Amino acid sequence: MSGMKQLSCSSSTAESATSAPISLGMLLGMVRTELVRALEAEFTRQGLDLSYTQYLILKKAQQLGPLSATELARAVELDGGAMTRQLDQLERKGYLRRCPHEQDRRALRIELTVAGRAMWQDTAFACSNRVLDAAQRSLSKTEKTHLHDYLERVLRALRDKH
Repeated sequence: MSGMKQLSCSSSTAESATSAPISLGMLLGMVRTELVRALEAEFTRQGLDLSYTQYLILKKAQQLGPLSATELARAVELDGGAMTRQLDQLERKGYLRRCPHEQDRRALRIELTVAGRAMWQDTAFACSNRVLDAAQRSLSKTEKTHLHDYLERVLRALRDKH
């Protein structure tokens, strides 16, 4: 063993690995994770029993109005089974209901209840605004505009199939 070179980790190697810039993909993932964590914490502080996924479902139901479970699942990018579980929970909480479709008696439409609309307008929307404002507190108005523009352009580039 005396002729074998011993390998060791030097502190300079460890330092260079930790000082390397974070990739855009990792940074975007970390920002999303922290936004979800902060939003759920804010819901808890306000006495709301609401997950981030449930928040997204309620937000889309508020924006789009009554729609089918399939349309809503597509809008929030959930599979059918996961959407059914979330809808069951939100219905038990009194935030939404399944109603018969006006033209197709076999189909159901998902819509917010009066309590769901009130909770959205009075609490969930305000929680979201507080979290997003806090996340951007170190940015000037111009920087916020630029960040939004950059992210929209990245999203368009990712969605462009050509």
